[in-house]
Amino acid sequence: MMIEKYISALLYRYQCVIVPGFGAFLTEVQSASFHEGSQTFFPPKKSISFNAQLIHNDGLLANHIALEEGISYEKAVVQITAVVSEWKQGLADDQTIFLKPIGSIHLNERANLVFEPQLSTNYLTSSFGLSTVSAPSIGRMQAIIAETTTPIISLAPKRQRKYTFLKYAAVLVVATSIGGTIYKQEQEAYIAEQTLNVEKAVQDKVDLQIQQATFFIEKPLTPVVLTVKEAVILKPYHIVASAFKSEENAAKAVKELEKKGYESSFLEKNKYGFYPVLYGSYANLAEAQAAMRAIHKKHNKEAWLLVK
Repeated sequence: MMIEKYISALLYRYQCVIVPGFGAFLTEVQSASFHEGSQTFFPPKKSISFNAQLIHNDGLLANHIALEEGISYEKAVVQITAVVSEWKQGLADDQTIFLKPIGSIHLNERANLVFEPQLSTNYLTSSFGLSTVSAPSIGRMQAIIAETTTPIISLAPKRQRKYTFLKYAAVLVVATSIGGTIYKQEQEAYIAEQTLNVEKAVQDKVDLQIQQATFFIEKPLTPVVLTVKEAVILKPYHIVASAFKSEENAAKAVKELEKKGYESSFLEKNKYGFYPVLYGSYANLAEAQAAMRAIHKKHNKEAWLLVK
């Protein structure tokens, strides 16, 4: 299965797309730029990079494939695992893996993964339809020559024709702008609808995985009554450490995490009867993903993101 087309589709809408067991493709918005050497203007774009350390399955890619292919989540995970095995075998055989239209991956002399993005693909939807523009510079001598050699032509007899041409040109520009605006609005509406469908499917899968969450406490602690912090309510992105049937055990787990320096808390009981225990809550997705990467590296690779 060619999963790169699904990865490419998700990169238009997400900052991070993880391929479980292989690595993550990350996007970063870059402003419009001008290359002085080639005298070329480049529109804003999303640059693509690769991180081989982010291999934990967050469910995004598998759920998207399951929806597009009309298969179960479990079968999508199996198919992803098979493709990743093929990629790794190819890299071991000193092959270059081409992922159109994302880029290519190969191993360097130190056996590290090297990703080379395909620069012709722009994943920034707001730059849809924009292309590079070349603008050769005009030297001072060229300007002087043009000024002295250009003949002076009287415009008086043709003034009416010029105004007529400008009138029709203005009408054409307005019509083109309206058509482009309508197309862009339809495109953005479609992308927003697809994003909601994928996020809903991911959230449903995450809720089911809560039932298998565990958190080990070496010895019983004194019961502590802890209410949900106001910050949790105001911040919709939560990094979950574990979940408990008992509110007392959830409070004990919070105390343990606070001792480790986390601003921990627990949410109200969910529909499965569990109290999710949090490392922390965040106001935006980028901040939550950065914190989760740090937690995966230093404390718990099984921590996962809950949007609520």
